[in-house]
Amino acid sequence: MSELNKEVVDLVWGRTSDGGVSASIFRRWTQGFVFSEYEPTALEQFEGGPCAVIAPVQAFLLKNILFNRESSNWRQLPEEEQKTALCSTLSEILESACASLSTGFCIVTWAKGHSPDTGKLTATEPESQVQTQDKPESSKPLQEHKRTILSASDLREEVLSLYHSWRGCCGVLLFLYSVILTKGIENIRNEIQDPTEPLIDPVHGHGSQSLVNLLVTGHAVSNVWDGDRECSGMKLHGIHKQASVGFLTLMESLRYCKVGTFFKSPKFPIWILGSETHLSVFFTKEMSLVGPESPSEQARRVFQSFDPEDNGFIPESLLEDVMKALDLVSEPEYVSLVKTKLDPENLGVILLGPFLLEFFPDQDSGIPDSFPIYHYNGLKQSNYKEKVEYVEGTALVLGFEDPMVRTDDTPVKRCLQTKWPYIELLWTTDRSPSLN
Repeated sequence: MSELNKEVVDLVWGRTSDGGVSASIFRRWTQGFVFSEYEPTALEQFEGGPCAVIAPVQAFLLKNILFNRESSNWRQLPEEEQKTALCSTLSEILESACASLSTGFCIVTWAKGHSPDTGKLTATEPESQVQTQDKPESSKPLQEHKRTILSASDLREEVLSLYHSWRGCCGVLLFLYSVILTKGIENIRNEIQDPTEPLIDPVHGHGSQSLVNLLVTGHAVSNVWDGDRECSGMKLHGIHKQASVGFLTLMESLRYCKVGTFFKSPKFPIWILGSETHLSVFFTKEMSLVGPESPSEQARRVFQSFDPEDNGFIPESLLEDVMKALDLVSEPEYVSLVKTKLDPENLGVILLGPFLLEFFPDQDSGIPDSFPIYHYNGLKQSNYKEKVEYVEGTALVLGFEDPMVRTDDTPVKRCLQTKWPYIELLWTTDRSPSLN
């Protein structure tokens, strides 16, 4: 086993000296990218765990099918088009992870004659790493093959030629290893907050936030807020630019974290939704939901960047900095005048609401009152009759709480309320789709 392979295994599964990963968790990850027989554009997830790779791939796949394809019937995808759509999506994610074209892209595949059956060891998995009774049928250890590719067009051809590998029993892991080696192990370690923490939890088998962020943004940072933050002298890395697809989490509604604008307002109206244990995808074709940031949205984001605790206010000493960051007039006399107006009782704080009202009054968001929505959950057992299909519905986005259109309080709705506080969801099915 080469030193590089051992580094990949340690990064993904944890160090062998720490006990490695159990056979049952490892086996849950041994699946390929397989389309649902009931929904030709939806990927199926067999067991809990690999959603950390499958959900981001599904989100980018939907982006490419909904917004880059001529055909209006996006839910019908003939087999040849499934192949093209999946491979161009995998290539896109590899391209975004590539640290520099000079180092190129790395594709991990099985060496000739070594492709395993389900349940056997993976390409870079040492026997001691998996606590299992199963031994490979062959006495030879399984070998992986790494290939470096130096141009994006060659990458796309190579990924396409390996379609059957991606669909095979370890396709998800081969792709994950390819992303990691394309990004560079050292680069990933520099971005992760705690480099000793593996990308896949050895106890529960869930992918870390760093793993999700790596696939969605190309950066394995551990946080979901905008930009970097200082905390007790430590620099904590967040998201640095608007993502192509978004991320929202139930954890924010429980106040465990705060998702920044770069994830909440992506380029396309597709959001990965996180629960405590699973990832699913919420999406719509309504592009007005992700139009350019309005001045008031920008102001809210900048104000909140000075309010990391999410208190809804800042000390008045920071008002000048906020106004400068927004290119507002920031002469000391004017700032002093604004302070008096926004803090008439001299409490020493500036509230977000009055600040927005003062500088950005009556701004229409431009979002329609209602629009069609869809929810994807790749786990068979989380779908009605165990058929992986999109759940359809209609969203109502109101600017205020309206008791006339109150819908059930569900985890999906609580998750979406972190972006649209007064959203209501009307699903066409009897039961609300599941986040888990």
